[in-house]
Amino acid sequence: MKTPADIITRLQLISQDGTKSDRRLAGLVLSDLDFASKAAISEIAGRVGVSEPTVTRFCRNLGCEGLRDFKFYLAQAIAIGGQYLSPEPLSRDAREQRIASAITEAAISAIQRASENLDMTTLVAVAERLATSGNVLCIGSGGISSMMATEMQNRLFRLGLPVLAQIDGQLQRMYAAVATPETTLVAFSVSGYARSVIEAVQVAQQYGATTIAITAPDSALAKVADTVIHLQPLEDGNIYKPTSSRYALLAIVDMLVTSVAETRGPKVLENLRRIKQSVNTLKVDDPRLPLGD
Repeated sequence: MKTPADIITRLQLISQDGTKSDRRLAGLVLSDLDFASKAAISEIAGRVGVSEPTVTRFCRNLGCEGLRDFKFYLAQAIAIGGQYLSPEPLSRDAREQRIASAITEAAISAIQRASENLDMTTLVAVAERLATSGNVLCIGSGGISSMMATEMQNRLFRLGLPVLAQIDGQLQRMYAAVATPETTLVAFSVSGYARSVIEAVQVAQQYGATTIAITAPDSALAKVADTVIHLQPLEDGNIYKPTSSRYALLAIVDMLVTSVAETRGPKVLENLRRIKQSVNTLKVDDPRLPLGD
């Protein structure tokens, strides 16, 4: 059984997306950490109105062996990060530290979740299709998805693939209408309900294009695309910071493009060398700098 890396984050997630009893138990723990860290299993079960085996299952759903193991990690979390759970006003320095931790820890957690839940067999199959496509059309609407469509274009052209990103809804349909069986359309949507993206996928399919969606499972987009790489965004309830789902989506893009590059093999190296040569001679000649970034 995996060791819970951050029991507080797991509690926050299960309080939103767990079973009814798990949500109630998580709510109790998060609202009264001191009680949960000290109470007997009968006391916890009695306060929430569930059975003791339900409490044990709840602990196991969090990645713990049982209540004793759960209490250990909860006490550890309180000792290490208890100040971040306090509603008391923080000093400027403490606030700055808390903001930095919230962003970086959520990003790391989002990437880890994406990696753990990713079907690599599907991802590699998609990469093999992209590597041999006559042309690639990347589409996305909204802040995150449009950014990822553009990033996919930015990564694939370096590998010698004819690729175009389109984030305008009307133009997405227009470009989809001139797709061919040699076209691979990659559609991004965190929610899976961006209407222009769904419609463009359906239009491209009429003309024989292969359609790939990187989106939420069981969403409208997932249901129409030929192949789906699942992304399940889980928010942490902090309404003040940008969503961490974009880090997970970027990680998937990087995994996909790396697989495309490996599939195409040495033929991509000359393009990469030319880009490196061109950019470095215009800036500073430092081979340690990223390729074209």
